[in-house]
Amino acid sequence: MRDILILLIVIAVALYALRKPWVGAVAGVLISLASPHIEFGYSAAGWPVAQIVALTTLLGMLGTTDRQNPIQGAPVRWFIAFWVWICITLPFSFYFAPSFDLWVRSMKIFVLVVVALVLVNDKRKLDTLIWCIVVALGYYGVKGGIFTVATGGNFRVWGPGGFVEGNNELALALISLVPLVYYLYQQSANKWIRRGLIGTMLILPITVLGSHSRGALLALGVMSLVMWIKSDRKGVWGVGMLAMAPAILSMMPEHWWARMETIQTYEEDGSALGRINAWWSAFNLARSNFFGGGFMIYTPEVFQRYSPDPERVHAAHSIYFQVLGEHGFVGLGLFMAIGCSTLWACHQMERLAKRHAEVKWAGQLGAMLSVSILGFATGGAFLSLAYFDYLYYQMAIGALGLAMARRQLAGPPRSLAPGRAGPGGPPGMPRAAQGPGTGPAVHR
Repeated sequence: MRDILILLIVIAVALYALRKPWVGAVAGVLISLASPHIEFGYSAAGWPVAQIVALTTLLGMLGTTDRQNPIQGAPVRWFIAFWVWICITLPFSFYFAPSFDLWVRSMKIFVLVVVALVLVNDKRKLDTLIWCIVVALGYYGVKGGIFTVATGGNFRVWGPGGFVEGNNELALALISLVPLVYYLYQQSANKWIRRGLIGTMLILPITVLGSHSRGALLALGVMSLVMWIKSDRKGVWGVGMLAMAPAILSMMPEHWWARMETIQTYEEDGSALGRINAWWSAFNLARSNFFGGGFMIYTPEVFQRYSPDPERVHAAHSIYFQVLGEHGFVGLGLFMAIGCSTLWACHQMERLAKRHAEVKWAGQLGAMLSVSILGFATGGAFLSLAYFDYLYYQMAIGALGLAMARRQLAGPPRSLAPGRAGPGGPPGMPRAAQGPGTGPAVHR
């Protein structure tokens, strides 16, 4: 019965994507991050659901005029440059065949990100995209939080698979999800939806602690501090955080505390030493090879040549050293430029909102997205998630949000005939009187 229901939903989404391809674009994000057909299905777990939805979305995109230029600002330009660079470095891979397989996986992710940049061209669609991300990852966060409370934190919470299969990876994704949940809370008028979002925000940190991830604990602290700084209600946030922290931490078992204490004694921890050894290996490799070593450099042969301790063969466990070793210093520079330019776009949204009340939503998005990015950037220093699609959708949201805010302030296109209603509202309606995010979309 579950498989039949999933089949009907997939068929409906795929057909609708032919007519409204933006629906397929955001649905593809949900499928990619949550894999609901695997979580809830039986035979459906082996179906090419993502490929089917992606194909119909691409076909629908070719036939629609409701699209825009995907180059929406500096973050997208740096993203394209990074994309081109990893194509250039591919032929120089130490192990071409396995690197090619991982390159193909990354190309699929990047193509779908560009599809979203083409089709998500107004605030309603942008919020829908954010909702899909929150629902996809938030489901596992709520599920994990309930499990942590029910078991008293005695067992680790693990992810569903894919990029977030591990406990550390899931925890990092959930940390950076909390600010986006709060943004949706700010945009929602329905009291039940708002209550559900508040409940989600309260339970996600419990799941993070239940993952027993030390890096995630550090990232949670950084994100909480930045979120408090960005908040316009610092008193409420401060009191809430101070009240929640002891209550949550008090239920964690003794072995959880013992594991967290190793943060201060990393030199005695084998896992930490293995990561540091892998970082030196990546650094030495990049110094010797301009194009890096390709996607697959975590082998005894590579470590024998470049690492201080050849016996400790370890994954990079850092988005920065991962890109450095695989694509060299140029690749790392381009990768960092994506994040920095997205943060700058967030800052620009906040500045626009301070000067123009009608784009208050953009200021809220910019503030919360920057917190999300900084949380991921902190935890990502200890995990190999450089090609996680969520990371690039953060970039897309920042670029799209800034472009939409600017279009809203620019007003309806000049070519609009007098007396006709523009995309931003009925004729004669001042922009300041329009609801948040109702500015014109670009349709080409």
